[in-house]
Amino acid sequence: MHRRTVSSPRARPVVAAAAAVVSAVLAGCGGDVSSTRTPVVVGGTVTIATASETPSFNPYSQFGLSLAPYAYDSLVDVARDGRVVSGLAERWQAGATAASFTLRKGVTCSDGTALTASRVARSLRYAGDPRNRFIGARTTLPGVPFTVSADDAERTVSVRTASPYSFIVRTIGLLPVVCPAGLTDPGALDKRSEGTGPYVLSGYASGGPYLFTRRKGYAWGPRGAGNAAPGQPERIVVTVVPQESTVANLLLTGGVNIAMVTGPDRARLTGHGLATDQVPTVVGLTFFNERSDRPLSDPVLRQALVGALDRKGLANVAIGGDGTPARALTAPDSLCYSDVATGNLPSHGSAVRALRAAGWTKNARGRLVKQGRPLRLRLLSSADFGSTLPSVAELMAVTWQALGVDVDLVGESRNAVVQAMYGSGDFDVVVGSSPGPPLPAQLVPYFSGPPSSGGLNFAHVTNPAYDRFVAQALRSPGSASCADWNRAAAALLRSADALPIADGTSTVYGYRTTFSVAPGGRIVPTTIRLHS
Repeated sequence: MHRRTVSSPRARPVVAAAAAVVSAVLAGCGGDVSSTRTPVVVGGTVTIATASETPSFNPYSQFGLSLAPYAYDSLVDVARDGRVVSGLAERWQAGATAASFTLRKGVTCSDGTALTASRVARSLRYAGDPRNRFIGARTTLPGVPFTVSADDAERTVSVRTASPYSFIVRTIGLLPVVCPAGLTDPGALDKRSEGTGPYVLSGYASGGPYLFTRRKGYAWGPRGAGNAAPGQPERIVVTVVPQESTVANLLLTGGVNIAMVTGPDRARLTGHGLATDQVPTVVGLTFFNERSDRPLSDPVLRQALVGALDRKGLANVAIGGDGTPARALTAPDSLCYSDVATGNLPSHGSAVRALRAAGWTKNARGRLVKQGRPLRLRLLSSADFGSTLPSVAELMAVTWQALGVDVDLVGESRNAVVQAMYGSGDFDVVVGSSPGPPLPAQLVPYFSGPPSSGGLNFAHVTNPAYDRFVAQALRSPGSASCADWNRAAAALLRSADALPIADGTSTVYGYRTTFSVAPGGRIVPTTIRLHS
């Protein structure tokens, strides 16, 4: 087994953007944290730690999408129990190919411009225009073409998809809406906000911090929430802190008020009176490169290697304790969640027989060979995706080495891993992490479609059974589609197109602060309260 750590040069812009996508797909829903008993602070400042820089605040870029809720609103929101609730729209209705949203009265942009239905429609069209290549918007929008129309007199925005799509409301309805000033000068969105949200971006520095200031008169947040309640901070400062150990230190000393921690540093944060909320995650979501010139294009070989793995042992390593092997590609609180792993993953212990049946034998050095060629795999991981993931990759490598596989185990930076995935294609296995997308449809671009430039199917997956069940699922709206979505996920696992390692959690902590957490671990800005 070969081991090396490679530092990478600055990735190309498209790769850097893809890195943020992978952070979302490789890197849940929470709820209200317990209240503190101390009085609230009027007009204070809350500091929130984030692990990554935000080089663009355009809410349709993946970088800007993560911070968009501070300055932008969407037509609807999703509550902690998974129900769709009002946002900019006070009511809505949808079927498999169309949806209609009726706007609230009195919504204004941060520059005072009234938000009309036609202005919302213009924003949605801009985000969905494939010529703009907005990676962030693509992770939210439906995976099928759509058209948008508006009726200003009736305050309605209507969407129609070119083919059935299960989750029109939970995709288009959750897209941040950009106001006219931002669409007139899109380049300015990189460093300023033009939205209807509860805060306005008022300070920016390369590498952070990013300052948001509360706007007055806001009253159209989730379920009609405003931003003037006692304890609502006047300013929110988002500061970049890449190391979790440093984040933990800052939480204990009050250097930051809110931060997410996923690794072993959580142990030393227990018992210090911090508010907490748990975000379900899928740890160690693993992809296999199925490009025709790579060895794992052979499904029998993929299934044999997956069958050789000790899933319980991998889960223990992934969690850093007593782990539970993942039961799905999505987190337990996601829509349509079901145990699709049991009975669908290749069985443990059958690997040797499967390899022999596929023509693999051992040479005099104990290495697996086929037609004279040794089996060698390049296995990538990055601690940037999760502190335990390099150890998960190492256990995989040790297991496969025992079978006779020559493993090149490589630890890379986040951007270097993404460069290999979306650029050079020089990998066979990549171990990532995921909060688990809230919708099964959001995984489709990663497991189907052409892996051409700009596509998300970096692993070159071709699974006709998956595609068939996806097509069936898309014909039914909402939860009525779940049975077919779960059949689709099971098809991926049977073919060893992906392997989720463990069900886990990340923890969002609050120092003298209370808040609510939305899907993906996002803080809901209107719920933040600062306490003395």
